[in-house]
Amino acid sequence: MENQTSVIPLNQPIVFELEGFDVQPGNGPFMFLLALLAYIAALLGNGVVICVIMTDKNLHRPMFVMICHLMVCDLLGATMVLPRLMMDLLMGLKKIAYIPAIVQAFCAHTYGAAMSTVLAAMAYDRYVAVCEPLRYHSIMTSARLHSCCAVAWIVALLLIAVLFSFHMNVPLCGRLIQNVYCSNRGILNLACIPTPQSTWTFIIIAYSYIRILTVSLKQGRTNRSIRSKAFQTCAPHIVVYILFQIASLIVILIQRFPSLSQNMKKFFTVLIFIVPPILNPIIYGLIKTVFSKSYWANTAAKSSKSKI
Repeated sequence: MENQTSVIPLNQPIVFELEGFDVQPGNGPFMFLLALLAYIAALLGNGVVICVIMTDKNLHRPMFVMICHLMVCDLLGATMVLPRLMMDLLMGLKKIAYIPAIVQAFCAHTYGAAMSTVLAAMAYDRYVAVCEPLRYHSIMTSARLHSCCAVAWIVALLLIAVLFSFHMNVPLCGRLIQNVYCSNRGILNLACIPTPQSTWTFIIIAYSYIRILTVSLKQGRTNRSIRSKAFQTCAPHIVVYILFQIASLIVILIQRFPSLSQNMKKFFTVLIFIVPPILNPIIYGLIKTVFSKSYWANTAAKSSKSKI
């Protein structure tokens, strides 16, 4: 086993080694195929949703523009982890240089932070749509929409940049990262000195949906359509947020169970880069279908009224 106590000289090139899955001989190609299918599903699902939203002018609305940003976020997370994992499973490529390792870790964490900030922007949009319906179009202008999306990405990038800047010059006493991909914590576990753990909280999402729920229940007593509209427009976002938080929580809690095998722990840490990118396009694809039906129904109703 590699000695974890000797400090790596600063002038020596650092090459990490990913521990990866403990794959039985002959099972690598099969696991590679599973990872490839998952990656293809993520690429196709998110790519199709992005293309449909971009080409359908009826969907050029704040909610769907933000969904596009969420799909880009999904593609970032899946692309930063799955291709490298597939190379390991197929060819046993475990070594990774310092700069590519930092880039992978930075993008993996940016995926997690951007998911939360983009969902926070979407929560604000839904809050305005449900709680201020008459002022929605004057509040959510095109400029404000793009500003919200830009701020979501900038905040995510700044948070991760600050996180990584704290530990850039930390001396390392090892090269073996005990995971299938590089992460900030995986690299810091090799540090010769104790390093703090970081946690993220995003109150905007909780506040927005609590306000939406309060307004919906209050106004829904006299107008059931308001309650129905709030549920239809917010439920998918809440489902996506809960799924992502569950996946994130699993990544954190799985390390607290020493009885679980290393392969099982690594499998659960990879799920956050597989499950949301595959399920999110399905969830938001349903939104598009429902929206299209309601749009054409409203259009038909207006045309019939105009004939009368």
